[in-house]
Amino acid sequence: MSRFQTLTPSQLDRAAFVEAFADIYEHSPWVAERAFDRGLDARHDEIDGLHQRLSEVLLEAGHDEQLALINAHPDLAGKAAVRGELTASSTAEQAGAGIQDCIPEEFERFTRLNAAYKERFGFPFIMAVKGSDRHQILAAFETRIHHSPEQEFHRALAEINRIALFRLHAL
Repeated sequence: MSRFQTLTPSQLDRAAFVEAFADIYEHSPWVAERAFDRGLDARHDEIDGLHQRLSEVLLEAGHDEQLALINAHPDLAGKAAVRGELTASSTAEQAGAGIQDCIPEEFERFTRLNAAYKERFGFPFIMAVKGSDRHQILAAFETRIHHSPEQEFHRALAEINRIALFRLHAL
């Protein structure tokens, strides 16, 4: 198990904890708030322990809250990325996958797939892109667009929890 380099979560007060972990889940500080409110101990000073607690909070939330969190995520290679409007974490994650290096035809493909996916499922395509390249992401898009709405809703939550783990490791 890995410990946080600069933080000891169980020793933080609520305000400091929420400030430190508010953006682990995209624009959704309620996840950190509820994790803190459940109580923290030494298990949560380990990255995996805190991730488990945060993941539980997300998975136990109501459908509407989960959907709002999914919708808080930007499109991959979408307009917000092009305009430079992503959070620092999202910018770094997409850059790490080489999305900014797309040729015009790839950007057009991302745009088309983003629109088709949103039309089919009602929320953006979510993928923890760390360790993937733009070709793998496009291939995942092409495969997942044929899943059922229920499969993709659960997959989005799983991918969000993977993103959260990557972000915790980056602290």
